[in-house]
Amino acid sequence: MIRQATLNDIEDIVELASLLWEKTDREELKEEFHDILATADGQVFLKYDAQIAVGFAQCQLRYDYVEGTKTTPVGYLEGIFVKENFRNKGYAKALVLACENWAKTKGCVEFASDCPLENHCSFAFHRAMGFTEVNRIICFTKRLIKENQ
Repeated sequence: MIRQATLNDIEDIVELASLLWEKTDREELKEEFHDILATADGQVFLKYDAQIAVGFAQCQLRYDYVEGTKTTPVGYLEGIFVKENFRNKGYAKALVLACENWAKTKGCVEFASDCPLENHCSFAFHRAMGFTEVNRIICFTKRLIKENQ
């Protein structure tokens, strides 16, 4: 079963999201997902197997420029995770479809996502989900003021 998450599902969402974004503080995740669920521009879907939350997908509407798109808003897959023991069962595909359908109800005609260049598994997943690669970038920063000044 896949269903749209509500504020009552925050603990399940944070449990799964902390497995995806391991370096992010759980309280920070809780606040972030609370804010996402409180707005009409974001949504989280949960996948259950035998009443246990085993996967989630977070999607948002993006109004800024999204690489490779021509319309606005664009539905955007911000994050997706399925517990390892439940992979290769079509759960991630069903979560992506739920996000795409949600984006369509919000007036989107395009759906996008991204992944780090070095994440080959994520790249393969996106290709398997029907995404087309539109660009590769490497971002740079430069400090203008030295630390301790």
